[in-house]
Amino acid sequence: MQVKPKKALGQHFLTDLGIARRIADTLDGYTGLPVIEVGPGMGVLTQFLLEKKHDLAVVEIDTESVAYLRANMPALEGRILEEDFLKLDLGALFPDRDFCVIGNYPYNISSQIFFHILDWKDRVVCCSGMLQKEVAERLAAAPGTKARGILSVLLQAWYDVEYLFTVDENVFNPPPKVKSGVVKLTRNNVTELGCDGRRFKAVVKTTFGQRRKTIRNSIKSLLPADALLPESPLMAMRPEQLTVEQFVELTNLISNQ
Repeated sequence: MQVKPKKALGQHFLTDLGIARRIADTLDGYTGLPVIEVGPGMGVLTQFLLEKKHDLAVVEIDTESVAYLRANMPALEGRILEEDFLKLDLGALFPDRDFCVIGNYPYNISSQIFFHILDWKDRVVCCSGMLQKEVAERLAAAPGTKARGILSVLLQAWYDVEYLFTVDENVFNPPPKVKSGVVKLTRNNVTELGCDGRRFKAVVKTTFGQRRKTIRNSIKSLLPADALLPESPLMAMRPEQLTVEQFVELTNLISNQ
């Protein structure tokens, strides 16, 4: 029995067991915590997570993949959730426990997956896996780089993000048209940003929505019509140049106005 990859679900099944093992290894050190795997497909990564004795739950929306896993991986009995990860209440899976998330994430919703993980940042202590190389680089992008974007800042506010390694196209069925990248997010020690969280998110999204403009010009829509622009060197910068701490400072400047 084989599962036919479905373009509508962004499925590209990894065939290289060595790479699957390396991805599973990213959770070494978290053996005592529950793990949610997103999009297990035919279980190439799942088998190594089970081998490592993780308290595992897998989330799979593809009915054909679910049937394959039930037929071929009896160890997953009672651990398969046939649901849309983006609509899943992650906290209900492991009440009152921190947990990790891992997966070979569908390319077409990878950014949405990480926005959903941000909603559970107080519980997700580690998140790793593979996604499109361009998106993976964006998550880890440092200030001053072109790849830096909204997710770079929002994730790096709460996580240490590492780009681990690149995966070529020829180890997938079907081969994607782009290379893939493996990342690891480790929860940092931040518990409070030092500014209003909702406004921080709005500032990040608004400034990157007009990333060619300086901060002085892009934040006008966030201020009352009669408000004076804050006096700060940040006003002359563009969003990709700002650190997380500078976005916090900018958020407080706007709040004061």
